[in-house]
Amino acid sequence: MYSFWIIFKQAFKTKAMTKSFMITTLVVVASFFLLANLPSIIESFDGDDGSQQTLQVVDETGQYTEALQAQLDQQDSAIQLEASELSEEQLRVDVEAGEMDAFLIIEGADEITARYVAESATESAQAAELENALQSLQTARVAEQLELEETELAQLFAPVEMEREALAESSKSQEELSQARGLVYILIMVIYIAVIYYPNMIAMEVANEKSSRVMEILISSVSPVKHMFAKIAGIGSLGILQMMIFALAGYLAIQSSGSDLTEGVFSVMGFSEVKFSTFFYAILFFLLGYFLYVVLAALLGSLVSRTEDVQQLMLPMMILIIIASFIAFSGISMPEAGYVTVASYIPFFAPLVMFLRVGLLDIPLWEPLLSIAIMLLTIGILGWFGARVYRGGVLMYGSSQSLKDIRRAIKLGNEK
Repeated sequence: MYSFWIIFKQAFKTKAMTKSFMITTLVVVASFFLLANLPSIIESFDGDDGSQQTLQVVDETGQYTEALQAQLDQQDSAIQLEASELSEEQLRVDVEAGEMDAFLIIEGADEITARYVAESATESAQAAELENALQSLQTARVAEQLELEETELAQLFAPVEMEREALAESSKSQEELSQARGLVYILIMVIYIAVIYYPNMIAMEVANEKSSRVMEILISSVSPVKHMFAKIAGIGSLGILQMMIFALAGYLAIQSSGSDLTEGVFSVMGFSEVKFSTFFYAILFFLLGYFLYVVLAALLGSLVSRTEDVQQLMLPMMILIIIASFIAFSGISMPEAGYVTVASYIPFFAPLVMFLRVGLLDIPLWEPLLSIAIMLLTIGILGWFGARVYRGGVLMYGSSQSLKDIRRAIKLGNEK
């Protein structure tokens, strides 16, 4: 057991002190704070911070500028209209010279038409505000011509009330789906990245030790199986620590932005009222997915002697993860689909797909438990088989880029 902990600490410390690990952690943490405070950063660069924006207007009808300004004021817009004494040609020259950003031309006596002229089409926010105000102005003008009262106008444009009712027992309400969908989407992304990143790290570590001939020294003092599981536990602990850092950074980033998880993007993603069970299943399926793929990665990493060959031999595992992610992301919009249900019991897809179903559906407890049991059984079988391959694979040198070498590794391990 002493040798197990030595390899465990060595795997943990070696990877934790690498520049790539530290830079990746810092970049992700910094990106959390950047995204959380992005609106305020954009405002500071724009320099608008709610201040008035003067816009030159050429009103060819001579009757809509004041009414349009009144409509913009009702919308709490920062745009201030100013009747221009210049011609359209002169204003175009000023825009092209960079002396002004844009100007507005109002035309049409019977029906309001307008042209928003800017140097670039990126001035969409201001144009959208003007379009909404002009639409409201046109609606009020038509209502006046038809002699409609305000109550009649309100009835005309009143939205239809339609509630969604699901009869399936496993289906959640639309409100509950909205609350869970955002977090489920992000956690699926986290699990997807984790089951790619950490198993690949172990495969590269094993291949690197073989290429540097360190493996020959290690297996002379400790059994290959103990070496494999110590590596898995060490890098797995490092992965859990990194995820905890990311979670803490995300929480602190949200706190620093002053958001209460009910405004802006959080109102759409629905982070405010997520059940504790969703977080519990996220952690559980992250760990199961990690151990499932990491045993497979250690097995494949033991077959190669050069780090350049790792990616080629890892390709089948990467394809499994990609297929699982496609099923999970497509299932976000239809979690009750038959193919999603079937995939949630396939062990290599279950970490992503069953978590999706647990997060978005009210399914019986036996379904996730059955999926977890299948995954645990698969991990046990892979661990037993992987240990046999690893025992002989670490002794194999030379070119090895084919899965056919698994048989040779098992044979060599039995002879050892």
